[in-house]
Amino acid sequence: MAADLFDMDLRAARRDRAFRVGPELFLYERAFEDCLDRLGLVQRTFQSALLIGCPDPNWPDRLRQFAPHVDAFDPGHEFAQAARGAQILEDRFHPVPQHYDLCVAIGTFDSVNDLPQALLRVRAALAPDSLFLGAFSGGDTLPQLRAAMRAADEHDGAAVPHVHPRVEPSMVTALLSAAGFANPVVDLDRVAVRYRSISRLIGDLRAMGATNVMTSRSRRPLSRGALRSAEHAFAAASDDGHTTETFEILHFAAWTLHHG
Repeated sequence: MAADLFDMDLRAARRDRAFRVGPELFLYERAFEDCLDRLGLVQRTFQSALLIGCPDPNWPDRLRQFAPHVDAFDPGHEFAQAARGAQILEDRFHPVPQHYDLCVAIGTFDSVNDLPQALLRVRAALAPDSLFLGAFSGGDTLPQLRAAMRAADEHDGAAVPHVHPRVEPSMVTALLSAAGFANPVVDLDRVAVRYRSISRLIGDLRAMGATNVMTSRSRRPLSRGALRSAEHAFAAASDDGHTTETFEILHFAAWTLHHG
């Protein structure tokens, strides 16, 4: 049996830490607001929504403009509790079959050990003719951080995983189809953010609960020399004292088949 790619206990702990220090929500909010905009264009009404990923306790209320009943779940205990929801492991939860006609998933599916299984479980939770939409990090996210970490590894003469593997848009389309969803659509939102230093970027990632939770990660901090190499590589890409980092958010939408 293959070892898990991600440490789920650590992922939950990192989200709890983000809650305690005050989460950085600008990317999550951008993705959620985009999903609400897309829902506003759908020519139908919904009754019951499953919300997966809820770092803002106000999100369930905002989603209720489209579905009167919302059940919120989050991988982090603190986020889930603040939203009056429940903690979740997306590839292991057991939903009531066909209980929902809408699922919105924000910002967690890129760090699930068994993404095909997670999609199957969402599919099981949805009734026929239901909508599944959401967003998570993928594509060419964090290219400057990846380059800086390569410079750090070169200094130490050993390569270890620092940044999560990337999920490509074509992979999401195929996985949705394989899970039994119809008419999958995936598009990309590229977000450019300027940072004065790599430490500012890492600070934002920590406040998002989005730092490295791979089981194969190094347990030792970077050496002083490796850290300087990373800082210099990041700064070398700067323009007027700021380096532009890119976040690529994969947005997806698909439907369950209509029966009858």
